[in-house]
Amino acid sequence: MSMIQEFKEFAVKGNVMDLAVGVIIGGAFSTIVNSVVKDLIMPVIGAITGGLDFSNMFVRLGHIPATYKGNPDSYKDLQTAGVAAFGYGSFITAVINFIILAFIIFLMVKFINKLRKPDEAPAAEPAPTPEDVLLLREIRDSLKK
Repeated sequence: MSMIQEFKEFAVKGNVMDLAVGVIIGGAFSTIVNSVVKDLIMPVIGAITGGLDFSNMFVRLGHIPATYKGNPDSYKDLQTAGVAAFGYGSFITAVINFIILAFIIFLMVKFINKLRKPDEAPAAEPAPTPEDVLLLREIRDSLKK
């Protein structure tokens, strides 16, 4: 079989197509979760903590160039200028994104598994014992006497 034919069979299989759809939906879902964290959750956390902005939490590692005209307290401005900075606030935001995304996926998988489980049907009555087994039991019982 030619390599092109093998590749065609591989690419058209259901699992590969399911994976492709899952990756595309996952990317779109990730955008939604990022927006929920950035636009809904982080402002609430900021309000609770007195205006704390995680995205602007960093430790400057490099020197600010003399030609720098941005805000020295802005992580984005320093990144744009090429100043080395340890942005732990962005990492905290990414961890919160991951936790929310993982929890939502957990709930989705739990729900889907619940739908897939067959309802517990009452136990079916056992199949009737074959005649040859009954005959052998009778012979056994008569030999015991």
